[in-house]
Amino acid sequence: MKVIAAYLLLQLAGKTPDAKSIEKVLKAGGVSADNDKIKALIAAVGDSDVEELITEGVGKMGSLGAASGGAAAPAAGGGGGGGAAPAKEEKKKEESEEDDDMGFGLFD
Repeated sequence: MKVIAAYLLLQLAGKTPDAKSIEKVLKAGGVSADNDKIKALIAAVGDSDVEELITEGVGKMGSLGAASGGAAAPAAGGGGGGGAAPAKEEKKKEESEEDDDMGFGLFD
C-alpha cells in the first residue's frame, strides 16, 4: 500500500512515477523501499490511466458492498430504548480520556 500511495502522490504532483522517484518518496517518508514491489506495481500499471484503473476498481468493489451491508444492519437497529445508551457511552469515553492523562499533561 505504501508503494501505491507513493505512486499516486507522484501522479498527483504531475510527475511520471518511476522506480527511482517512488523510492525517493518512500525514503522521504521514512519508509524502506522494496524494489520488487515497486517494479511489480510499475509493470502492472504500465501505460494505463490511473484514474481509469481507480474507477474500474471502485466498480468492482461496489459488488462487495451488498454482502457487507447485512452485517451492519443489526448494529444500526437499536430498538425502542436506544436513546439513552449513547449518553452513557459518552461519559465512559470522557472518563477513560482523563485516565489516559495519568496526572500530567503534555505541556506541564
